[in-house]
Amino acid sequence: MKTKANLSLDSSTFLVGILAVTATILFVGLLVVGNSPAPAFASEVGSLGTDFSVTVGQVTRDTEVLYVVDNVTQRMMVYQIDRKNGTIIIQDKAELGSGTATPPARSNPRGRP
Repeated sequence: MKTKANLSLDSSTFLVGILAVTATILFVGLLVVGNSPAPAFASEVGSLGTDFSVTVGQVTRDTEVLYVVDNVTQRMMVYQIDRKNGTIIIQDKAELGSGTATPPARSNPRGRP
């Protein structure tokens, strides 16, 4: 004759079960929060290409500026990036090649005149 196992829960067994479930939930929460990626900031990053030079500078915690220089036409555009509002505006523009300054000679790898 088979006997059924005693399935009664006393208070200490129930308490241990609740503590184990709570610890598991807290551990999973710690893993999720601890492994979240850090925000990416483009501060002090630059790129020098053939036709354009680009660099970024941080003005305030939520505002950065993007400097774009067209090396061919010697023009510079400054864009203001406001991360808080999610906007990009043209802050300033300038002609760099003025008067007596002549741009340095450069080769044309793409066969442009």
